[in-house]
Amino acid sequence: MSGKLRVLLTGFGPFPGAPHNPTQPLVARLSKLRRPAFDGVELETHIFPVTYAAVDRQLPEVLAKVRPDALLMFGLAARTSYLRIETRARNAVTMLWPDAANSRSRKGAIAANADAMMFGPHTARLLRAARLTGIDARASRDAGAYLCNYLSWRAIESVNAGGPKLAAFIHIPLLARSGASRRKGAPRITLEELVDAGEAMLMEMVRSARHERAA
Repeated sequence: MSGKLRVLLTGFGPFPGAPHNPTQPLVARLSKLRRPAFDGVELETHIFPVTYAAVDRQLPEVLAKVRPDALLMFGLAARTSYLRIETRARNAVTMLWPDAANSRSRKGAIAANADAMMFGPHTARLLRAARLTGIDARASRDAGAYLCNYLSWRAIESVNAGGPKLAAFIHIPLLARSGASRRKGAPRITLEELVDAGEAMLMEMVRSARHERAA
Protein backbone atom coordinates (compact mmCIF):
# COMPACT_ATOMS: atom_id res chain seq x y z
CA MET A 1 0.00 0.00 0.00
CA SER A 2 1.40 3.41 -0.99
CA GLY A 3 2.38 5.84 1.72
CA LYS A 4 0.86 8.70 -0.21
CA LEU A 5 -2.02 10.64 1.21
CA ARG A 6 -5.19 10.08 -0.79
CA VAL A 7 -7.95 12.64 -1.25
CA LEU A 8 -11.14 11.76 -3.10
CA LEU A 9 -12.91 14.64 -4.86
CA THR A 10 -16.52 14.07 -5.86
CA GLY A 11 -19.20 15.89 -7.79
CA PHE A 12 -22.58 15.11 -9.32
CA GLY A 13 -23.72 14.60 -12.87
CA PRO A 14 -26.57 16.43 -14.60
CA PHE A 15 -30.13 16.28 -13.36
CA PRO A 16 -33.45 17.88 -14.34
CA GLY A 17 -32.99 21.63 -14.03
CA ALA A 18 -29.18 21.41 -14.27
CA PRO A 19 -28.19 19.81 -17.58
CA HIS A 20 -24.60 21.02 -17.05
CA ASN A 21 -23.65 20.47 -13.44
CA PRO A 22 -20.74 22.83 -12.59
CA THR A 23 -19.35 20.44 -9.99
CA GLN A 24 -17.97 18.31 -12.83
CA PRO A 25 -15.57 20.91 -14.31
CA LEU A 26 -14.63 22.04 -10.79
CA VAL A 27 -13.62 18.53 -9.71
CA ALA A 28 -11.73 18.03 -12.99
CA ARG A 29 -9.78 21.28 -12.53
CA LEU A 30 -8.92 20.56 -8.89
CA SER A 31 -7.71 17.05 -9.71
CA LYS A 32 -5.15 18.48 -12.16
CA LEU A 33 -3.58 20.94 -9.72
CA ARG A 34 0.15 20.56 -9.27
CA ARG A 35 1.43 22.37 -6.20
CA PRO A 36 4.27 21.72 -3.73
CA ALA A 37 1.58 21.34 -1.05
CA PHE A 38 0.29 18.33 -2.95
CA ASP A 39 3.61 16.47 -3.10
CA GLY A 40 2.97 12.98 -1.84
CA VAL A 41 -0.78 13.39 -2.39
CA GLU A 42 -2.93 11.36 -4.77
CA LEU A 43 -6.04 13.19 -5.97
CA GLU A 44 -8.78 10.85 -7.14
CA THR A 45 -12.17 11.81 -8.55
CA HIS A 46 -15.66 10.39 -8.84
CA ILE A 47 -18.86 11.81 -10.31
CA PHE A 48 -22.09 10.42 -8.87
CA PRO A 49 -25.27 10.11 -10.89
CA VAL A 50 -28.02 12.04 -9.12
CA THR A 51 -29.81 8.99 -7.75
CA TYR A 52 -30.09 7.48 -4.30
CA ALA A 53 -29.31 4.02 -5.64
CA ALA A 54 -26.09 5.24 -7.25
CA VAL A 55 -24.89 6.82 -4.02
CA ASP A 56 -25.67 3.66 -2.05
CA ARG A 57 -23.87 1.46 -4.56
CA GLN A 58 -21.00 3.62 -5.74
CA LEU A 59 -19.86 5.30 -2.53
CA PRO A 60 -18.82 2.04 -0.83
CA GLU A 61 -17.24 0.86 -4.09
CA VAL A 62 -15.12 3.96 -4.65
CA LEU A 63 -14.10 4.16 -0.99
CA ALA A 64 -12.99 0.54 -1.06
CA LYS A 65 -11.04 1.11 -4.27
CA VAL A 66 -9.36 4.43 -3.43
CA ARG A 67 -9.17 4.10 0.37
CA PRO A 68 -8.97 7.88 0.78
CA ASP A 69 -7.72 9.67 3.86
CA ALA A 70 -10.10 12.53 3.12
CA LEU A 71 -13.28 12.99 1.11
CA LEU A 72 -14.09 16.43 -0.33
CA MET A 73 -17.52 16.50 -1.97
CA PHE A 74 -19.19 19.18 -4.09
CA GLY A 75 -22.82 19.68 -4.99
CA LEU A 76 -24.93 22.32 -6.71
CA ALA A 77 -27.20 24.73 -4.82
CA ALA A 78 -28.76 26.55 -7.76
CA ARG A 79 -30.79 28.96 -5.63
CA THR A 80 -27.82 30.13 -3.55
CA SER A 81 -25.46 32.83 -4.83
CA TYR A 82 -22.58 32.04 -2.47
CA LEU A 83 -20.42 29.10 -1.42
CA ARG A 84 -21.87 26.98 1.41
CA ILE A 85 -19.65 24.86 3.64
CA GLU A 86 -21.99 22.32 5.17
CA THR A 87 -21.39 21.60 8.85
CA ARG A 88 -23.77 18.68 9.25
CA ALA A 89 -26.02 16.19 7.48
CA ARG A 90 -29.69 16.17 8.42
CA ASN A 91 -31.61 12.95 8.94
CA ALA A 92 -34.05 13.98 6.25
CA VAL A 93 -34.89 13.01 2.70
CA THR A 94 -37.55 14.55 0.52
CA MET A 95 -40.53 12.51 -0.56
CA LEU A 96 -41.65 15.27 -2.93
CA TRP A 97 -38.98 15.36 -5.62
CA PRO A 98 -37.78 12.31 -7.53
CA ASP A 99 -34.13 11.76 -8.31
CA ALA A 100 -32.71 11.69 -11.84
CA ALA A 101 -33.97 8.10 -12.24
CA ASN A 102 -37.48 9.28 -11.28
CA SER A 103 -37.30 7.40 -7.96
CA ARG A 104 -38.77 8.87 -4.80
CA SER A 105 -37.99 8.11 -1.19
CA ARG A 106 -40.81 6.36 0.60
CA LYS A 107 -39.88 7.83 3.98
CA GLY A 108 -38.82 11.22 5.23
CA ALA A 109 -35.79 10.09 7.21
CA ILE A 110 -32.55 8.39 6.17
CA ALA A 111 -32.15 6.42 9.41
CA ALA A 112 -34.56 5.56 12.21
CA ASN A 113 -34.31 7.47 15.48
CA ALA A 114 -31.13 9.35 14.57
CA ASP A 115 -30.14 12.98 15.03
CA ALA A 116 -28.22 15.10 12.55
CA MET A 117 -24.54 14.17 12.21
CA MET A 118 -21.71 16.70 12.24
CA PHE A 119 -18.80 16.79 9.81
CA GLY A 120 -16.39 18.09 12.44
CA PRO A 121 -14.34 21.15 13.41
CA HIS A 122 -12.34 21.08 10.17
CA THR A 123 -15.30 22.71 8.41
CA ALA A 124 -14.48 26.00 10.17
CA ARG A 125 -10.95 25.85 8.75
CA LEU A 126 -12.34 25.18 5.28
CA LEU A 127 -14.60 28.20 5.61
CA ARG A 128 -11.69 30.42 6.62
CA ALA A 129 -9.53 29.11 3.77
CA ALA A 130 -12.26 29.81 1.22
CA ARG A 131 -12.95 33.32 2.55
CA LEU A 132 -9.27 34.24 2.36
CA THR A 133 -9.50 33.90 -1.44
CA GLY A 134 -12.11 36.69 -1.48
CA ILE A 135 -15.07 34.50 -2.33
CA ASP A 136 -18.42 34.83 -0.56
CA ALA A 137 -18.44 31.70 1.59
CA ARG A 138 -20.71 30.93 4.52
CA ALA A 139 -21.25 28.08 6.97
CA SER A 140 -24.48 26.14 6.56
CA ARG A 141 -26.40 23.88 8.94
CA ASP A 142 -28.91 22.76 6.32
CA ALA A 143 -27.75 20.71 3.33
CA GLY A 144 -31.35 20.27 2.21
CA ALA A 145 -33.17 16.97 1.86
CA TYR A 146 -32.05 15.83 -1.56
CA LEU A 147 -29.00 13.99 -2.90
CA CYS A 148 -26.39 16.38 -1.48
CA ASN A 149 -27.63 15.87 2.06
CA TYR A 150 -28.05 12.14 1.42
CA LEU A 151 -24.45 11.76 0.21
CA SER A 152 -23.27 13.83 3.18
CA TRP A 153 -25.05 11.48 5.57
CA ARG A 154 -23.59 8.37 3.95
CA ALA A 155 -20.12 9.92 3.92
CA ILE A 156 -20.23 10.72 7.65
CA GLU A 157 -21.43 7.19 8.27
CA SER A 158 -18.33 5.96 6.45
CA VAL A 159 -16.06 8.19 8.54
CA ASN A 160 -17.67 6.89 11.73
CA ALA A 161 -17.25 3.30 10.52
CA GLY A 162 -13.48 3.67 10.11
CA GLY A 163 -13.33 4.82 6.49
CA PRO A 164 -11.89 8.23 5.55
CA LYS A 165 -10.63 10.24 8.51
CA LEU A 166 -12.31 13.40 7.24
CA ALA A 167 -15.23 14.30 5.00
CA ALA A 168 -16.64 17.64 3.91
CA PHE A 169 -19.41 18.80 1.61
CA ILE A 170 -19.38 22.09 -0.26
CA HIS A 171 -22.42 23.52 -2.02
CA ILE A 172 -21.55 25.70 -5.00
CA PRO A 173 -23.82 28.15 -6.85
CA LEU A 174 -24.58 28.35 -10.53
CA LEU A 175 -21.61 29.92 -12.25
CA ALA A 176 -21.22 32.97 -14.43
CA ARG A 177 -21.40 31.95 -18.08
CA SER A 178 -18.37 31.55 -20.34
CA GLY A 179 -15.94 32.06 -17.46
CA ALA A 180 -16.26 35.84 -17.89
CA SER A 181 -14.92 38.11 -15.20
CA ARG A 182 -17.48 38.97 -12.55
CA ARG A 183 -18.33 42.65 -12.36
CA LYS A 184 -18.46 44.23 -8.95
CA GLY A 185 -21.88 43.58 -7.48
CA ALA A 186 -22.70 40.83 -9.98
CA PRO A 187 -24.35 37.88 -8.23
CA ARG A 188 -22.64 34.89 -9.81
CA ILE A 189 -19.26 33.42 -8.99
CA THR A 190 -17.00 32.43 -11.88
CA LEU A 191 -15.36 29.05 -12.34
CA GLU A 192 -11.93 30.61 -11.84
CA GLU A 193 -12.97 32.09 -8.50
CA LEU A 194 -14.43 28.75 -7.52
CA VAL A 195 -11.24 26.90 -8.47
CA ASP A 196 -9.21 29.30 -6.33
CA ALA A 197 -11.49 28.70 -3.34
CA GLY A 198 -11.55 24.97 -4.06
CA GLU A 199 -7.76 24.86 -4.12
CA ALA A 200 -7.58 26.64 -0.76
CA MET A 201 -10.08 24.22 0.79
CA LEU A 202 -8.29 21.25 -0.74
CA MET A 203 -5.00 22.42 0.76
CA GLU A 204 -6.69 22.70 4.15
CA MET A 205 -8.12 19.19 3.80
CA VAL A 206 -4.65 17.89 2.99
CA ARG A 207 -3.20 19.60 6.05
CA SER A 208 -5.96 18.27 8.27
CA ALA A 209 -5.66 14.76 6.84
CA ARG A 210 -1.91 14.76 7.41
CA HIS A 211 -2.50 15.79 11.00
CA GLU A 212 -5.06 13.00 11.44
CA ARG A 213 -2.70 10.45 9.92
CA ALA A 214 0.15 11.54 12.20
CA ALA A 215 -2.11 11.31 15.22
